[in-house]
Order: sequence, then C-alpha cells, then structure tokens
Amino acid sequence: MLDFLMGKYGDYRAIADYVWDQRDKRVDGWFMMNSFWPTFLTCSAYVYIVKVAGPRFMKDRKPYNINTFLVYYNALQVVLSTYLFVNLCRAGWLSDYSFRCQPVDYSDSPKALLMLHCCYIYYLSKFLEFIDTFCFVARKKFNQVSLLHVVHHGIMPMSVWPGARYVPGGHASFFGLLNVFVHMFMYFYYMLAAMGPKYQKYTWWKRHMTNLQMIQFVGIMVHGFQLVFYDDCDFPWQFSYYIGAHAVLFFVLFSEFYINNYLGKKPRPPVTDANGHAKKNGTSANGVGHTGKTEEESNGKIKAA
Repeated sequence: MLDFLMGKYGDYRAIADYVWDQRDKRVDGWFMMNSFWPTFLTCSAYVYIVKVAGPRFMKDRKPYNINTFLVYYNALQVVLSTYLFVNLCRAGWLSDYSFRCQPVDYSDSPKALLMLHCCYIYYLSKFLEFIDTFCFVARKKFNQVSLLHVVHHGIMPMSVWPGARYVPGGHASFFGLLNVFVHMFMYFYYMLAAMGPKYQKYTWWKRHMTNLQMIQFVGIMVHGFQLVFYDDCDFPWQFSYYIGAHAVLFFVLFSEFYINNYLGKKPRPPVTDANGHAKKNGTSANGVGHTGKTEEESNGKIKAA
C-alpha cells in the first residue's frame, strides 16, 4: 500500500514539475507569480469579507456615503482599461499579430515585453475589481452581493493567473483586448450614472452597451474555437478553448437577460451582465438599472430611466 501511494505521489510530483517547467520564466519573482497559492488565498479572503466579515461589520452601522469615491473609482477603471487597450494594440493586435493563430512571443523584444506587462497588469486589475463588491457592502446593498456576482469576481483572478504565468500574450490575449475595450465604455457609463441626475441625459446609450457586450462574447467564441481548424497552431489549444467556453456560458446568460429586459418578456431570476456581474430585478451588480422605471444605482444615485 505504501509503495502504491508513493508511486501515485511520485506521478503527481512529476506532472506538477513538468507543468511548472512550462512557465514563462520572464515573470519569475514578480508579485503573486511564484505560486498560485497567494492568488487563491486572496480570492478566498475576498469571499469571506463580502459574505461574512463585511455584513457582520455593517450590521449595526448606517450605509456609508461613498458617491464621490465611486465617481473617481470608475474614472480610474476607465483610464486603466484605455491604457491596456491601447498597449495591447501596440504590442501586436493592430500590427503583426494574426487573428487566426498567434503563438506567444517569449523573447525580450520590446513588443513581447509590452504584451507581457499588459497581461500581468490585466491580471492585477481583477483584484482591483473587488472594490465593486466592497462598495456594495459599505452601502449595505447586500442584495447586490449575489452568489453569482461573488463567484465571478472570486474566480476571475484564479482564471487569469495561468495566462499571466504561462501564456502572457498570443492567441488568448484577444479575450483581454475585447474585455478592456468593453470596460472602457462600461465604467464610463457607471461613472456618469454615479454623478447624479444632472448627468442622466448622457446615459441614453445603455442599450448599445448591451449590444456591445454580446458582440464581445461572439468575438471571443469565434476567435477561441477557430483553433479547431488549425492543428499546427503553436498555442495551447486547451487554454483557448477554456476562454471560449466561458464566452459561451456568458453569452447564453446575457442573451436571456437581453430578451427578458429589452424584448418585453417577464424578468427571470438573476443572471449576469457581459462581464459576469450579477443582475437582480433589472439592476446590474455594477449599479446600472435596466427596468425602464426609476431605478437605484448601486453606485449610489437614483436614476430616472
């Protein structure tokens, strides 16, 4: 029995060592990159804070007024998303990257290093998005802290970590390109919504945001699954399919939301918005209502649709 267990453990160690040897050694020593465990523990702490410690702390306290903070936070997200989009384009997607098959460039060329840094910053930005949920807790919007919202935010850093650690760039980075492009407009919309009724006339384009988000999913699906037809593509197809499968899931969920809210059907239980944020009773977890009536922004403002 001992020999059997040792044999199984040895096989596991051999596989783990082989996988670790495939890492991108350029990021050795970078913050959160030497092990998966810091990411896992941080995500676990996030879940504990927003589901247990936060609500317990706020139980006998009044909601905090953080409207001004939310304006600046959303503005920061707009700047960060714009920075990533521009530099992902510079690093390859608007120059020498192929939309059919793009291996990762592991060299130390300027473009390869720019792509590497963009992928790493994108990974770190998933932690910054925890603030979305922290703000709900601080304002005692516990209905916004749904299971779906927490699961999405809680697993995103863990899902992106392998990309930054093993394949920072190449085919799968197209997902990040589209995602930050959508985030530029999404957080700009939330920033306007958080600025109060005076700026509501500038948020007329929310339905177009919905269309843009759905187009994003289609683009990610097509781009990811097209590797089925390119057996000789020097990019890990498993990772590309993994991203494509996520896009399918969110496209289905968001299509249901779109039908229920824009084509006149009765709303169903919570689904997610294009970036995985939970929606409940027509209000997105990022704070933008979609019921077509007077709605409360989770960003802290009352908006007239």
